[in-house]
Amino acid sequence: MKRLMTPLFAALLILILAGAAIAQRGPAAPPLVREGATEKISDHVYVIPDNNVGMVPNVGIIVGTRGTLVIDTGLGARNGQTIVREVQKVSKTPDLYLATTHIHPEHDLGAGGFPAHTKMIRSQAQVAEIAGDKLQTAQRFAGFSPLNAELLAGATFKPADITFDQEHVLDLGGVRVRIIAMGHNHTAGDTGFLVEPDAILFSGDVVMAALPNVGNSRIAQWLASMDRFDALKPRRIVPSHGPMGDLSMVAAYRTLLTTARTRAAELKKGGKTAEEAEKILATELASKYPNGGGRLTGTIRAAVTQAP
Repeated sequence: MKRLMTPLFAALLILILAGAAIAQRGPAAPPLVREGATEKISDHVYVIPDNNVGMVPNVGIIVGTRGTLVIDTGLGARNGQTIVREVQKVSKTPDLYLATTHIHPEHDLGAGGFPAHTKMIRSQAQVAEIAGDKLQTAQRFAGFSPLNAELLAGATFKPADITFDQEHVLDLGGVRVRIIAMGHNHTAGDTGFLVEPDAILFSGDVVMAALPNVGNSRIAQWLASMDRFDALKPRRIVPSHGPMGDLSMVAAYRTLLTTARTRAAELKKGGKTAEEAEKILATELASKYPNGGGRLTGTIRAAVTQAP
């Protein structure tokens, strides 16, 4: 009798296969949100999937009887306009709201394609991050290709109409969305969204099928975010990029981050230098994450740097 895969093993397999798919990917597809691809995934939630195209987000559309919330915008006004056309197919409510999982250009700089009456919701952390960024990230993204430059020409951050510190609850009529400031994980302004009562979580880049992009943030913060996601008890998770999943994605992140942090502390306590510890950890984790690449290296480096 065949043994069924545990949720954790399944999630780890997704991480491995996601890395393999990236490694085998051919020429990059244009970073355009697809028209006519919107899927209904619960009573109130629609998603425009990214189709595994780089610099395209999974766009969320949450529809109530009084208002509609869009999560993430695509890269530039052209993509924003595509999303608005998709919204018009599934919603006729008078009020339109917009919020983003974080301020990177493919998630935030399509706001110019939305109607002027759209109300922008941002955490105070996101507002502060925008003030510090001054479109520097957009300029970097524009340099990736001529199409990127065209899409981002004239793009700017939409000012907030509604701001909050830790959490804001948006009542759309028959459905509520908890908008949560997650702290500095992938970015300083990471934002999560729990749709109630559908129990759909939009997790941003804080958890997805690909490995975490820890960068200069703290592993302790990522683990706290995993605890927070667990406590929300979502039935389905829609990440910023890649396939949708469930809490097994959270379990997979926790396993990697905890393993890296624990082993880094053991190695340093045993007298290994930071360079030695990084090499040992890379060897130990290579078989579990064979296509981890720079994200695995970043996680290991952060674990070693932050270990006591």
